Amino acid sequence: MYIKRTLETKITKYLKTPEIIAVTGARQVGKTTLLQQIHQGLDNSLFITFEDVSYRQLFDTDIQAFIELYIQPYKYIFIDEFQYANNGGQQLKQIFDTVQDKKIFISGSSVLDLTIHAVKHLAGRLFAFVLHPLSFEEFLAFKNQELHRYLSDKKENAKFSSIMLEKLYAYLEEYIVYGGYPRVLLSPDHEEKKEVLRNILNVYLLRDVRDLMGLFDDYKMISLMKALSLQTGNVISYQELSQITSLNFSSLKKNLNLLEKTYVIGLPRPFFTNKRIELVKNPKIYFHDTGLRHAVIDDFRRMEMRQDKGALWENFIYAELMKEGNDIKYWRTKSKAEVDFIVNEKIPVEVKSSPTKTAVGKSLHSYIEKYNPDNAYIFTKKTEESFMIGKTAVHFLHHFSKIPFAEQH
Repeated sequence: MYIKRTLETKITKYLKTPEIIAVTGARQVGKTTLLQQIHQGLDNSLFITFEDVSYRQLFDTDIQAFIELYIQPYKYIFIDEFQYANNGGQQLKQIFDTVQDKKIFISGSSVLDLTIHAVKHLAGRLFAFVLHPLSFEEFLAFKNQELHRYLSDKKENAKFSSIMLEKLYAYLEEYIVYGGYPRVLLSPDHEEKKEVLRNILNVYLLRDVRDLMGLFDDYKMISLMKALSLQTGNVISYQELSQITSLNFSSLKKNLNLLEKTYVIGLPRPFFTNKRIELVKNPKIYFHDTGLRHAVIDDFRRMEMRQDKGALWENFIYAELMKEGNDIKYWRTKSKAEVDFIVNEKIPVEVKSSPTKTAVGKSLHSYIEKYNPDNAYIFTKKTEESFMIGKTAVHFLHHFSKIPFAEQH
């Protein structure tokens, strides 16, 4: 069963441009399914995978024969699992430079794969897109089309009834507990969802880690992921993580970089303009998918039973902003003033886990006074409303509200 992805619409806008389309992303987010869906809607189109040795060997060893068999006869060519090619970027460059009027699509399991095998050879010839786990909007569109349509059609500043809020937050909390991997969404019950997530973690993710790092003892990586799971939303302490995992500083940074580049975690860095009074170094830690985080620590309790729900609401907003392609940092001063996120270099965002009064805390006040942004946002279960602080419009939004920042950068 196909789950409609917003990236499909973005990609199809480029069907008539000459550039190669590359789709990267973590294992099991639906890259193959997405490309197959686009392929099936096109005439004169071929879909192959480099998991098939016969295709890959011909591509690696006899590019001219590959072109004659699989490029020349078709208008659209889809190559899945492109990272398995030995000299993928160089060979693809030859195809692009010698064959005219063809549209090529490739997929890779991580940004590292395409960086190593393709991008360095394809400057100016490739458009790269990242497919993430489902956003909440995609999740809701599949789970309840009527409710998704209701939310999409909601007028700005219109109030939600208590019944509609209850319905929307029930779906949102399910999404936060189990995440947005398509196979998880398609699972019929909670136990299967848990098993699918454990399988994604153990079979796919840790296998990729072993392959990319050459690790035979991945217990240190598992220990690191557990430590990061328990520190979600916090500023990373390298010293503490080194003690927990027995990784030296160099190995720790290498492992964190790997988890970030393979779309497991996000490490937003601090926003600053004054090194003397603002933090400038250590990042915060969030997961791209909270369901995967819960598989790491084996904790799938409902939101009302969790002590970490504040971190989870914050992680949810981070992931939604990240999937929209925003630049995300955080702000903290040495005197402990803190704003959860600074989006696209200026817009402050705060996340509250429970209903709050429509009041602005001291930290956000401090940021507004210092930087004078046009808008500031606070995500909360409180009724939506807006007011001015000086020249800054402060907006209180429900957590599921459409993220408005992508239009501002």
